[in-house]
Amino acid sequence: MTRMSDGRYAPAGSLIGMVQRGRGLGARMAAENPAAAAEIVHGCLRWDWRWDSTDDRALYLARLVRDLALPLGPVVEGLGGDEGTCERAARVLELLALGGSGEAREALRAYVREGECWQDVLESAASSWPVEWWDDLEETARHRLQGDETDLWGEPWARWGLAAAPAERAVRPDPLAGETSARLLELLADPGARQEWRHAVVALARREAEPGLLPLVPSLGSADGEYPLPLLPRAVRKLGVLAVPAAREWARAEEDWLAGLGLGVLAEHGEAEDIPALVAELERDWVERRWCGSMYTARGLARFGAGARGAVSLLRRLWLWTPHSYERASYLAALAEIDPTGLESVYVECLWDCEEDARLLGVRHAPDGAEVRGRLRYLAEDLMEEPAVRAAARERLAALTG
Repeated sequence: MTRMSDGRYAPAGSLIGMVQRGRGLGARMAAENPAAAAEIVHGCLRWDWRWDSTDDRALYLARLVRDLALPLGPVVEGLGGDEGTCERAARVLELLALGGSGEAREALRAYVREGECWQDVLESAASSWPVEWWDDLEETARHRLQGDETDLWGEPWARWGLAAAPAERAVRPDPLAGETSARLLELLADPGARQEWRHAVVALARREAEPGLLPLVPSLGSADGEYPLPLLPRAVRKLGVLAVPAAREWARAEEDWLAGLGLGVLAEHGEAEDIPALVAELERDWVERRWCGSMYTARGLARFGAGARGAVSLLRRLWLWTPHSYERASYLAALAEIDPTGLESVYVECLWDCEEDARLLGVRHAPDGAEVRGRLRYLAEDLMEEPAVRAAARERLAALTG
């Protein structure tokens, strides 16, 4: 995936900016002027505006195509684009087929017969479609494979007897598994044993919490000083509240990795006196447009409820502006704990959001009303929707209707 820089996003209050970010309000505004929204929707299929591959867009875009009655032609044309464009178009067409579009289903079946990335498309469709929609493509697939049947796994290959036998997972040996924890700490304290540090940290991360690790942590960065040694954060997290005093010192460190590790501990286990440091970290994320990871700080601040009200403005800004939609629900959940004032309309917007977690928040908390009940019925009945959201929508409707 090609990640586009933050500067390429349109303002968060514009229609294109909201659709780029997968905001529910963008979908609602698009419905008011489908002709104007068509170019934006098709543009989001041509270019990947997701900040991270964890961000969901396929269902959001599929719904816009279906609900705005946009032509499928530009979506089908995307199958002929580069690998990323083909993948986005195929996923949208998969969903549209599940939603009842015969045209979308036939377009993907035709692509399997002739398209360049046909294996990826077939495997993805087989993972979500009813078997009768793809089972008759076996002969086509065997012909296109031309005897190259290596590294095939899952569906449809398992059903057709073409899947390779699962390889035994290699277990990476732990060269220090037999050493005592005391000996591992001695190695980590010895600058001359640096070649052993990585293995020592891995071994400690697999054991019970070891308080003796704490004074050594600041020296356990990678050789270039950019990252902690692998599994060091896991070993530290096992210490829980025991790591808090040291974490307060780490949080003030110049090394980004060490400061981040300290703030992570404070977010999970810190006390009220640590709120200013966490709010300051959230502000740095906002000022520097560091869109990844702010949700962990937000979750930490949520533990303090109204005591963290100094973060409210930042959380609201992050909700509105972040292009990293995967983190958006965490900002809303934090606001709900700290200061829920005015969140009713946000919960309603969430019913149209691109992210499953955000839609679930909307399903559970959007205030009752005719529009909300109508959207709940939509979500409960939509075969494109995630099972958890459909089930939650049915449950909420049952509760509202008695």
